[in-house]
Amino acid sequence: MTPKEIVAYLDEYIIGQKEAKKRVAIALRNRYRRMKLSKEMQEEVIPKNILMIGSTGVGKTEIARRMARMMGLPFIKVEASKYTEVGFVGRDVESMVRDLVSAAIALVKEEHKEKNQEGIDAYVIEKIVQKLIPPLPKGASEAKMQEYESSYERMKQRVINGEVDHLKIEIQPPKKSVDFSEGNVPPEIVRIQESLAKAFLNSQKEEMKKEVTVKEAKELLKIEASEALLDMEAIKAEGLRRAEEEGIIFIDEIDKIAVSQGSSSRQDPSKEGVQRDLLPIVEGSTVSTKHGQIKTDYILFIAAGAFHLSKPSDLIPELQGRFPLRVELDSLDEETLYKILTQTKNSILKQYIALLETEGVELVFEDEAIRALAKLSQRANEKTEDIGARRLHTVIEKVLEEISFEAEEHQGEKVVITKERVHERLDDLVENVDVARYIL
Repeated sequence: MTPKEIVAYLDEYIIGQKEAKKRVAIALRNRYRRMKLSKEMQEEVIPKNILMIGSTGVGKTEIARRMARMMGLPFIKVEASKYTEVGFVGRDVESMVRDLVSAAIALVKEEHKEKNQEGIDAYVIEKIVQKLIPPLPKGASEAKMQEYESSYERMKQRVINGEVDHLKIEIQPPKKSVDFSEGNVPPEIVRIQESLAKAFLNSQKEEMKKEVTVKEAKELLKIEASEALLDMEAIKAEGLRRAEEEGIIFIDEIDKIAVSQGSSSRQDPSKEGVQRDLLPIVEGSTVSTKHGQIKTDYILFIAAGAFHLSKPSDLIPELQGRFPLRVELDSLDEETLYKILTQTKNSILKQYIALLETEGVELVFEDEAIRALAKLSQRANEKTEDIGARRLHTVIEKVLEEISFEAEEHQGEKVVITKERVHERLDDLVENVDVARYIL
């Protein structure tokens, strides 16, 4: 997709923030351009990491998440505040790269499953039919064989059509694979743990069987089919390659590890230690994972933070230099909040309308009521903490509280949300700052 197409897609979900969308679209396009270069030049071109600065609820995370989903790229979101420097109790920063590798392998596995869906379905059907019509003994007559084949095909069709879903068959359930979360455990130890777990599972009796319905067997046997038909080694290799070449790590709350000059937490070694540990990963190093080694040189890092109590310049200089592209996101005004409610693809209003429709209630928002919701949300953001678009959830939930609670009494009715109703529910709360702090 061209940068213009990427921005047009993001516009369906996120209102405003043109500058941030442009920067992200260019960063994505540059990854595609890099793949077109000669091998020698490819090694020289490293991604330009982005630092997003803006209050909470203005769309920082949403931009990164939507973009990764649209492009089908390996993507993980992590919070910088969860990590500690090596030697302290907690997660070390290398675990974010391991998480990215796991996400990439899961993505590739899902793609391979989709490609091999016909083969997986055929494998499952064959297994079930063989349980319903056991094969003939060797040496059966030609007539018996023809009769068996005819019955086999008829039964196969019935299984496909779901006509025998209620019947019970005995199958050997697939062995559960034990996935050890890597955390701070070295990859070598994780491999030993997995080997021991496999040995333990294999030592269990093969005869363990379970009686299930054909419908349940269809789902259980899909796992066995995937194991039998998919080349896991090729999937792992492709997952590692994708994580290296196309991976995106979104580091949220990076301002929480910045130490402001006048701060008393300057004495806290943990925050600066996390920055120092993060530095080699962002600038490019090799990280060991249980699936193999991965170079972080070409992973795109997008960092985001509100920077209320600190500034980007409070990060250590080396780390600042690794985020050359900086973009400031705008705070949300009344008009933007109105557009978020009315113009986004799956806006919060559409979600509430769909939710109450399941109870047979037709919910209608008058335009003036939507304007009032945007205005009161903006006022609440000004009077208390500015939490951006997240304020809309609180405000709308407050307006619809009674209707949601008594939905079954309004079945078959049309409920219109008017401007007066919005003001009646919210005016006192918004104007009373002390109450607003707790409720809105």
